[in-house]
Amino acid sequence: MVEILKAILYGVVEGITEWLPISSTGHMILLDEFIKLNVSEEFWNMFLVVIQLGAILAVVVMNWGVIWPLHRVTDKAGNTRIAWKRNSLLLWAKALVACIPAGIVGVLFDDWLDEHLYSWICVSVMLILVGIAFLVIEKRNRGVRPRVRKLKDLSFKDAFIVGLFQLVAAVFPGTSRSGATILGGMMIGLSRTVAARFTFILAIPVMAGASLLKILKFILSGVSVSGMEIAILAVGMVVAFVVSLLVINFLMDYIRKHDFRVFGWYRIVLGTLVIIYFLVVRGV
Repeated sequence: MVEILKAILYGVVEGITEWLPISSTGHMILLDEFIKLNVSEEFWNMFLVVIQLGAILAVVVMNWGVIWPLHRVTDKAGNTRIAWKRNSLLLWAKALVACIPAGIVGVLFDDWLDEHLYSWICVSVMLILVGIAFLVIEKRNRGVRPRVRKLKDLSFKDAFIVGLFQLVAAVFPGTSRSGATILGGMMIGLSRTVAARFTFILAIPVMAGASLLKILKFILSGVSVSGMEIAILAVGMVVAFVVSLLVINFLMDYIRKHDFRVFGWYRIVLGTLVIIYFLVVRGV
């Protein structure tokens, strides 16, 4: 029961931090410093990524009408047929283009990144740096009319540039995938709403691919998995799904009226507290 309660907590943290630009992986790594799951190291490395599938499902459910590429068309004679939706196909193509940089690096350097960069030092530094970047970009964009105000007007070039910012998040934990892509989108002229919506949709292939890679590596490693570990993963994913539904709705409503400065300050404060904790309290 204690491990299930921990899994619920991890699911809540994942559901909140995956979509707010404050770094889900960073928060999960930090949470592990204080509340550890009683699982193998191999399972933990897989759990840290695969729990995101619950959050992905929330995006799929909420954006089904936009991302599903098929619809029914009725002609004048009353005959119905299934047709492709051009805007949905183009959106998927742009998302795949944006996935190329992070996808290549993830496949080639996934193990190295896990071993060398998944630490409190990297998390705290990136929390602060990206927080400062949010404050700077929001100040620069104040009063500036966004170049792209509708998702369908996003170009392939815009998508690829957003993908380059996503690459930074893939390499450095604590950056925040949503934070990096939203920030990158705003820097090249996307409105906050368009940047956030494309970030959510971009998460589907990115996180699904990352989860599949982790699952395959876990299976090929030959490490056995216990019934409790399966339950922990299932509970974490379900909780992440429910919480993500609430958080995505909150964020989209929030950014229609406010900017991202509050998240910038949150990142700076949290990153500073993490450094103080490990240097002063833990004596690292």
